[in-house]
Amino acid sequence: MALLDSVSSPRDLDGMSLQTLDELAQEIRDFLINKVSRTGGHLGPNLGVVELTIALHRVFDSPRDPLIWDTGHQSYVHKILTGRQDFSGLRAQGGLAGYPQRSESEHDIVESSHASSSLSWAEGISRAFQMTGQDDRYVVAVVGDGALTGGMTWEALNNISHDNARNLILVVNDNGRSYAPTIGGVARFLAGVRARGSYRFFKSSAEGFFGMFGAPGKALYRGIRGGTRGFLSYFANNDDLYSNLDIKYVGPVDGHNIEDVERALRQAKARNAPVIVHVITEKGRGYAPARNDEADQFHAVGHIDPITGEARESSDTPSWTSVFADEMVAIADRRDDVVGITAAMLRPTGLYRMAQKYPNRVVDTGIAEQHAVTSAAGLAYGGMHPVVAIYATFINRAFDQVLMDVALHKAGVTFVLDRAGVTGPDGPSHHGMWDLSLLQIVPHIRIAAPRDAKRLREELNEAISIEDAPTVIRFPKGSVSPELEASRRTDDGVDVLADASHHDVLIVAVGPMAALAMEVRSRLADQGIGATVVDPRWVAPVARSIVEMARSHRIVVSIEDGIRIGGVGTRIRQELRAAGVDTAVDEIGLPDEFIDHASREQILEQAGLTPQHIARNLVAQVMGMKVPIARPLPAEGDPMSSSGVVEEENATFD
Repeated sequence: MALLDSVSSPRDLDGMSLQTLDELAQEIRDFLINKVSRTGGHLGPNLGVVELTIALHRVFDSPRDPLIWDTGHQSYVHKILTGRQDFSGLRAQGGLAGYPQRSESEHDIVESSHASSSLSWAEGISRAFQMTGQDDRYVVAVVGDGALTGGMTWEALNNISHDNARNLILVVNDNGRSYAPTIGGVARFLAGVRARGSYRFFKSSAEGFFGMFGAPGKALYRGIRGGTRGFLSYFANNDDLYSNLDIKYVGPVDGHNIEDVERALRQAKARNAPVIVHVITEKGRGYAPARNDEADQFHAVGHIDPITGEARESSDTPSWTSVFADEMVAIADRRDDVVGITAAMLRPTGLYRMAQKYPNRVVDTGIAEQHAVTSAAGLAYGGMHPVVAIYATFINRAFDQVLMDVALHKAGVTFVLDRAGVTGPDGPSHHGMWDLSLLQIVPHIRIAAPRDAKRLREELNEAISIEDAPTVIRFPKGSVSPELEASRRTDDGVDVLADASHHDVLIVAVGPMAALAMEVRSRLADQGIGATVVDPRWVAPVARSIVEMARSHRIVVSIEDGIRIGGVGTRIRQELRAAGVDTAVDEIGLPDEFIDHASREQILEQAGLTPQHIARNLVAQVMGMKVPIARPLPAEGDPMSSSGVVEEENATFD
């Protein structure tokens, strides 16, 4: 029987020898490579924390001692050791989530996958334990070196250092990378600790020297090795990064030596005070294709060959990200004032291509979205035009800076939001479904949602030409939509994709929803209902031509892949009322719920964002059977008969 089969809870690890644990670690790596290569997911980060996770579960008693994983990219091993070994449906509907999830296990504490928050969670939980007299419980936060660049981490450290009488362990999982190599001053410091020749010499020579004295000497070495910050700092030239915070420091420790990691964790546990344990690991450990991948060491993979690491599927259709990446290079060729900014996501957002050609005009701030946005405002003041490229879900973190630093100062900054709308397998905290509602309330902001690659290039160039207000370009994850040409363009820039002889329904399609809108139009036509389909291109502010078209239609429906509340449809309805237009508006979008992981298609279907569902509702609204009810046009009289609408029971949609 495989060792892994004998593990259903962390306590099954307690009686295992170090040799057995090493064998288990290898089994876990083999398991991860085999399973994740089939499902896709975060492979590299998890391969790097196998021994660390085993040690954590042996030293601490989860869930009584909460283990908090910053970001959660590295939580697969934790899931395996807590009884969740069915990875067949990883990141798929009904299967395991790709991040910690409370509904799966009592061992999962923090579900959010936004980085740099774990220390704040740990501080709050440990304070609660202190206030309620639970002094025998420990709180452990595992934070990557990449997340240390986030300002929230340092806010938490400042607060933790103010009260150092709590059982709080902060494990720094230092692999030198977030997605790509970690950047900045903290990264340089940690790299120095890892690479310091004096540290390596001390470790090897001291171990040999003390080993000459047998068991007592080895015991003394272990005390020194795991030890006090001051002694090791002297030999390693550790620049006392944490000394002024009054937080004890243990390490650095070889994160792939279970014995060493356990020893360091037990020493930290015995201090009954906040302790930082610095653990050095290798992302992609034990899997050559990951270790040899210079881009991100298989941070996240799709379906791959487990032997070679090569992708099993490929697409001839370019992704939205790649179209943006190429266009940014073309723009940079023409304009030397354009600069790219990203927050530790140079490759995932596509800015790496511009960085290759113009390395001095691309800035990676690390995981620091707030700083990135305000820095962009400063660059705009200095005569540059910054393009801030991040995932849509992460603009949430910098909303105050967008509002108060960029918009208030009328700064010409362009935000490019990748993974907007439904992302699918990554789950609730990664869906980019709030950006439209959040950003529309920013005064004078202009938001574009391209429907295809041609429009992405076009609207990006338009955005960069605006110098007195923030602009936004948003697009989803995956391959670009098929090109869809307009029949005409209004004088204020709205693309009319299809006109109707009967002005029954005006469909306003947001970005890639255009293809869906055209299919809805076709189904309505089969029922004798005329539908005009428009792509606003710029969804905010609402174009005057959309207001005028709404005036001549019986009902308006907006289709968007953001939440309905405060979305594009809501904005259109408000603009119609302000203009004295009483046409009803039906806002179709995502519910105001945290949407679980599933495929994009499954999520859209559950939300009613299918041609069949939308068409069925519109027929009922035109017939006056469902609110909002389409209004009759003066020239048409009876809305039930003038446009050739069939009876609802005779309508066919399948």
